[in-house]
Amino acid sequence: MMKIPEPSVVPGVRLYTVSYYSEGLLVKAALALPEAYEKSGTPLPALLYCRGGIRGVGKVSPERISQMAAFGYVVLAPHYRGNEGGEGRDEFGGADRHDVFAAYELLRQMPGVDRERISVFGFSRGGIMALLAAMECEGLLAAVVWGGVSDLLLTYEERVDLRRMLRRIVGHPRKQAEAYRERTPLYRVAEIACPVLIIHGTEDANVGVEHALRLERALREAGKPNEMWLAEGASHLFQGRDMATYTRRMFAWLDARGQERISRENAVCEER
Repeated sequence: MMKIPEPSVVPGVRLYTVSYYSEGLLVKAALALPEAYEKSGTPLPALLYCRGGIRGVGKVSPERISQMAAFGYVVLAPHYRGNEGGEGRDEFGGADRHDVFAAYELLRQMPGVDRERISVFGFSRGGIMALLAAMECEGLLAAVVWGGVSDLLLTYEERVDLRRMLRRIVGHPRKQAEAYRERTPLYRVAEIACPVLIIHGTEDANVGVEHALRLERALREAGKPNEMWLAEGASHLFQGRDMATYTRRMFAWLDARGQERISRENAVCEER
């Protein structure tokens, strides 16, 4: 991993651009490290942040990942292949999912990261990536899907403005139905091996709340632990108090999942 310092935007949090390999491609990610990463002798929890959008739309926000790191988490946010100077082509949930999987392994190898407390977070299109990681990345603590896409066919139906892009990158939903299906986590929720937290605004016009409802229903029917928090009146981008409140609640939820895992492991040790 090659690491280049970037200007900090939140006191006490350092930012870097990192380069790493994914399926032989050199891709980029943003890394946010809290002060405690270098000062604490105790490994820190980490968050694998999956951005939304594509190319210049929905880019990783240095402010957002820094705010998250300020909760005492190491935050790694892949830009996905073909973005920010990375090699390859963004496939909107296709082979670029491997950039997320490779980033997870990168976090697991970082000194100072607690391998037992790595969670994944997906916003908007990143919901697809986060849920795929929850299926493929063994050992993840939890997954958070915030305003996330869970059904790409539904996105094609509700976002007329995105249809041209989707046809160009994924294909036509009638002719390339399998390409949409493989990017739709709903069909594979039975493979998810960690708790899932769903956060969604009821007035989200970019990713309709139906995505959250379908995901919650699919998880419940598959017997997978999950919680759904619907923010009344909130849009795709939470504002002010809603953003602060739900972010704080999210990290409290993640911390609780970490404590549960520690308790389970201690109980197993005592039994032995």
